[in-house]
Amino acid sequence: MTNLVTGATGTVGRQVVAELLRRGHSVRALTRDPAKADFPAGVEVVQGDLTEPDTLAAALEGVTGLHLITFGGPYFAPLESGPRIVQLAREAGVRRITVLHGGGPSALEDAVRAGDIAWTVVMPVEFMSNALEWADGIRIADEVREPFVGRLSAMVHEADIGAVTAVALTEDGHGGQAYVITGPEVLTMQDKVGTLAKARGKDIALVELTEAEAVEQWRASGLQEDVIGFLLEAYGNTPLVGRTVADTVRKVTGRPARSFTEWAAEHGDAFRP
Repeated sequence: MTNLVTGATGTVGRQVVAELLRRGHSVRALTRDPAKADFPAGVEVVQGDLTEPDTLAAALEGVTGLHLITFGGPYFAPLESGPRIVQLAREAGVRRITVLHGGGPSALEDAVRAGDIAWTVVMPVEFMSNALEWADGIRIADEVREPFVGRLSAMVHEADIGAVTAVALTEDGHGGQAYVITGPEVLTMQDKVGTLAKARGKDIALVELTEAEAVEQWRASGLQEDVIGFLLEAYGNTPLVGRTVADTVRKVTGRPARSFTEWAAEHGDAFRP
């Protein structure tokens, strides 16, 4: 029983691979460039591109669980190949599909939901790993510069996303479910910054930016206008689901969700000079 993980080199994909391995399952990782992939021993790396679904045919041989993302190609465009991917999965005998929700409607997710293979949509809120975007500013200037410092987040450890996905791929009882995945607590910006300061052993200042200043900073960092618009909406008007704790991790995996304190301790070196 083999599980094929697409988007395997991404933040979540690597965690899905790691959790499947930890649970003793056979893992096949799909990537456009296997030569650049770096996976633990025991992972079978195969070449394929979700934007060209017929390249998945060989990779799907003998696969029972398939993890999908909703975007693909070098520019991360929304995938329009969902119906063909689902058809290939059905022909290969895939029994379960998980989809990493991309934050909005997607043609691929719609195709999976409409198909006859047991599906689970994984819907994480803000990733704890997003804090790595502050690493340079913290290392260089001991500060975090962000707008909307009063916002709240039930941010989730990426390993918990991988854990929930791995269970849904390998165990019955999760078909037809859309799982919102959060961390164990609702955090303020000051909570996050304070936690990172403790993890690295040095204070960090939280500097509030105006919206205009934030847009200027994001543009200077190379973000596209559509991404900037998304950030303004997500941070300035965080939906209730993003700031409400869900008990999904415990219910699905049998253990509590990891805290931001745990995440910060694991990544403390990233924030030290």
